[in-house]
Amino acid sequence: MAIRQVIFASLGAAILSLAACASSDDPILMHAASETRGPDEFSIVPTRPLEMPPSLSELPTPNPSGVNRVDPQPRADIARALGGNPAVAMAGGTVDGGIVNHVSRFGRDAGIRDQLASEDLEFRRRNRGRLLERLFAVNVYHNAYQGMWLDKYAELDRWRRAGVRTPSAPPPAN
Repeated sequence: MAIRQVIFASLGAAILSLAACASSDDPILMHAASETRGPDEFSIVPTRPLEMPPSLSELPTPNPSGVNRVDPQPRADIARALGGNPAVAMAGGTVDGGIVNHVSRFGRDAGIRDQLASEDLEFRRRNRGRLLERLFAVNVYHNAYQGMWLDKYAELDRWRRAGVRTPSAPPPAN
């Protein structure tokens, strides 16, 4: 009976000491914190400014299910920025040849998805976590990829120092 109590006490002390080691870098805590933040500023697409027609008698017929001229159209904007045809991009399902030609001007590899998948699998195998993380099925995804995270504020500063005009950004959350 005494040996069983010693084992349970040792196991309880080990669990408590592991729980005390949790930090703010814990992926579970990071996930919970990310759900309490506000909206992601990169997912918000601004609308275009409203325009006054030359004559109010020439207004188009209202179309509730149609596209408004001030609605964001990111596909058309991307096609326009890359030298493609916005009408083809908005048709959906088809790929504009101008965009493909522009993006692949330095060459392309047809097997890039398979190559990236195998490299990522190898990286995750090398960074599977420590013994207790694997034993208790703790997700170490965030820790494994932490070195690859993009610090949006440092990147914004880097581009601004290079003289590139950048949009405004909200201040860092404290």
